[in-house]
Amino acid sequence: MHILSILGGGKGISPILVLPIAVLDPMDFVFGVGGVLAGIAVAFLLAKAIGKTTLSRSRVEAEKLVDDAKRQAADLVKQAQLTAKDESLKLREQADRDVESSREEMRKIEERLLKREDTLDQKLDTLTTKEKNLENLERSLTDRNRNLQIKEQQIDQTLAREKEILLQITNMSVEDAKQLLLTRVEGEVRHEMAIMVEKIEEQAREEAKQKASNIMLQAMQRYAAEVTSEGTTKSVAIPSDDMKGRIIGREGRNIRAFEQATGVDVIIDDTPGVITVNCFDPIRREVARITLEKLIADGRIHPARIEEIVDATQKEIENNIRQVGKKAIIEANIPNVHPRIMEMLGRLHYRTSYGQNVLRHSMEVAYIAQMIADELRLDGALARRAGLLHDIGKAMDHDQEGGHPALGMEFCRKFNEPEAVLNAIGGHHSDIPSTTPYTPIVMAADAISGARPGARRESLERYIKRLQELETIAMAHGPVRQAFAIQAGREVRVIVDPEKCDDATAKLIAREIANRIQSELTFPGEIRVTVLREVRAVELAR
Repeated sequence: MHILSILGGGKGISPILVLPIAVLDPMDFVFGVGGVLAGIAVAFLLAKAIGKTTLSRSRVEAEKLVDDAKRQAADLVKQAQLTAKDESLKLREQADRDVESSREEMRKIEERLLKREDTLDQKLDTLTTKEKNLENLERSLTDRNRNLQIKEQQIDQTLAREKEILLQITNMSVEDAKQLLLTRVEGEVRHEMAIMVEKIEEQAREEAKQKASNIMLQAMQRYAAEVTSEGTTKSVAIPSDDMKGRIIGREGRNIRAFEQATGVDVIIDDTPGVITVNCFDPIRREVARITLEKLIADGRIHPARIEEIVDATQKEIENNIRQVGKKAIIEANIPNVHPRIMEMLGRLHYRTSYGQNVLRHSMEVAYIAQMIADELRLDGALARRAGLLHDIGKAMDHDQEGGHPALGMEFCRKFNEPEAVLNAIGGHHSDIPSTTPYTPIVMAADAISGARPGARRESLERYIKRLQELETIAMAHGPVRQAFAIQAGREVRVIVDPEKCDDATAKLIAREIANRIQSELTFPGEIRVTVLREVRAVELAR
C-alpha cells in the first residue's frame, strides 16, 4: 500500500516530496517519519529564503515606483508653475492694454471737454456782447419812445389849434364837420371800391373763365336724361263705357273693394274711354293702374278676384323695385350698397318732383357730381355715390315726418355710409352746414339737373311770383329807372339813370342786386343781372 503526501505551505511553496510508503515494521516507520520531518524542515527553510528574496525584490520595486511618482510630481509642479507664469504674463499684458486704452479714452474725453469749454467761452463772450448791444438798443428805444411821446403831444396840440382855427373859419360844429368829411370820404371810397371791384372781377373772370366753363358746361352738355312729366293721377284706357259699370259693380261693391285693397281713389266720370286713378303714393298708384289693366283684360271683376290680382301685382311691383334699384346701382357703378338702400332707390323710380322722375334725376346728379369732382381733382367715385343717394329721403317722406334731406341722412347712417355722403344728403338744401367739398358739389349738380330746359315744370302762379320778386329787388336801388325779368326769370335787365350813375357804380349796383337775389330767393341754376347805362347827347340845329 502506498501513501501519497504533499508537503507545502505558505505562498510560493511548491510540493516537496511524494513518497511511496509500504507497510513496514515500526522501526522503518520511525525512520520514515523522521525523514518526513527533516524534509519539512528543509522545505520551511527553503520557503523562508524564497520569501525574503521576494520581499526584497518587492521593496526595491516599491522604492522605484515612489521615486518615479516623485519625479512625475516634480515635473507636474514645474509644468503648473510654467503655465501659471504664462497666464500671469498674459493677464498682466491684457491689464496693461486695458489701462492704456482707458488712458487714451480719458485723453480724448479731456480733449473734447477742453474744446467744449472753449466753445462755451466763445458763446459766453458772444452773449455778453449781445447783452450789451440789447442794453444799448433798449436805451435807444426808451429815448426814441420819449421823443415820440413828446412829438405826439406836440402834434395833438397842433391839431387842436388847427381844428379851432378851421371851426372859426367855417363856422361849423364838430359834428357838422365830421358829417361833411364822412360824406365826402364815403363817396370817394364807394367810387374807388366800385373801380376795385371791377378790376378784381375782371381779373378773376379771366383766370376762372376757362376752368368754370370746363367744369359746368362740360357737365351739363355731357349728360342729358329723359324728361318725365306726371302728377298724382294715372289714366287707364277702357275698351267701352260699359266697362265702367262692371268696375263699379252692384251697389258699388267692386269699386269699394278695389279702393280698399289698393288705397287709391278711382274717379269714374263722363270722360269717354278713360278711368282715372288718383293717389299721392306713387307705388300704390302704380299697383292700382296695373291691377285695373289686368282686370279689364281678364274680364272677371269681383271682390275676390280684385284682391287676388292686387296681391299678385304688389309682389310684382316689389320685385320690380328691387330690380330697378339693383340696375341703378350697377349703372352708376356704386359698390357695397346695402339691400335696403337699393330697395329705396328702386322706390324713387315711381316718385316725381316737379314732373321729373326722381331716380333719373338722382342718376343725372351722380354723373354731373362725378364730372365736377374729377375736374377739381377730387374723388369722383365718392361724389357719384353722394349724388345718387342725395334724394333717397323722397322714397320715405310721404309716410314719415321730416324733410327728405334729414330722413335720407338718418336712413343711410344706419347702413354705415361715409360721412361725406351723409353730409351731402343732409346738406344739399343747406339744412346743415357743409363739412366736406362734396356737399357743394352735389348742390351744384342738383341745381344743374333741375335747371336744364324741360327737366321740371313750375306752376304759372309761382313763375309769375318769381318774376315779380326779381323786378322788385332790382327796382329797390336809387339810380334804377326800369327793371325787366326776361328769359323765364333767368336774367334781369336793369336800366339806370346815366346822370346819377357812372360805369363803376353800375358794376357795383349789378353786384348788389345779384347778392340780394342770392340771399333772398330760392331758384334753380343761376340768374344773370345786366345793368344798362346809356348816354344820349341831343342838340338842335336852327
